[in-house]
Amino acid sequence: MTKTNVIACIDGTDVSTAVSDYAAWSSLRLEAPLIVLHVLDRSAYPVKSDLSGNIGLGSQEALLQELAELDEKRGRLALEQGRVMLEAARQRALADGVDDPIAHQRHGDLLDSLLAIEQDTRLLVLGKHDENLAAHVGSRLETLVRSLHRPMLVCPPVYKKPERVMIAFDGSETAHKVVDRVAHSPLFRALPCHVVLIGPDNPANRGQLEWARHTLESSDFVVTTSLRQGEVEKTLCEYRREEAIDVLVMGAYGHSVIRRFLVGSTTTAVIRDAQIPVLLLR
Repeated sequence: MTKTNVIACIDGTDVSTAVSDYAAWSSLRLEAPLIVLHVLDRSAYPVKSDLSGNIGLGSQEALLQELAELDEKRGRLALEQGRVMLEAARQRALADGVDDPIAHQRHGDLLDSLLAIEQDTRLLVLGKHDENLAAHVGSRLETLVRSLHRPMLVCPPVYKKPERVMIAFDGSETAHKVVDRVAHSPLFRALPCHVVLIGPDNPANRGQLEWARHTLESSDFVVTTSLRQGEVEKTLCEYRREEAIDVLVMGAYGHSVIRRFLVGSTTTAVIRDAQIPVLLLR
């Protein structure tokens, strides 16, 4: 694999179709190869059990053998189901106009599998599931975001072609990097871009917004800036509804203990409440 791949991480749930569509859209916009990935997670499917220690249980031996064979059959079925899903996603990407998408199946832990291909990943696209929405530290999505250092597009179950993008901007170093990366990427080129800062109305914050406007307009974006007060996640979601925003872009979790507490909780809450894709940048 080259270092420019868009990775669509599918798992057969109802969000997989949207993941495939958003990944295909991203692949075309970035002019990057698309790989559709399915990971047979060890925790999600049975494997052959070692029941040698149970020999000598008499009448139960036949039952133990039957259970072992059932585990093997389930494993084979999970493997075949994954292959069918991958081919369906590949055909869908072809229909969307992607040139020669690749289907790839891996065995093992999801995080380990993504870490193994991280250096070859330009954008990771994955779905938002109920088990990923908890705000507590250690949730599956939060673990992925904290562990991986590639852009991550977290998708809802329904696809809508992006037409308006919003950047959640707080004036931090990370937020400046987010604006700069959006400005220099073809992913959102020519789409109207809204930059929203939640905070007090003062010269410093207005100056930050003007910097963001200038940076994006220098790359031919049509920019709208807004300075609002209120609870961060609630205010961002209100703005998203008012302006019919299709994609939210924001910095991912910070590194310091304080920033992890403040920004991390906000990041998870925004992902939980957003009804649109959230692009997380490090």
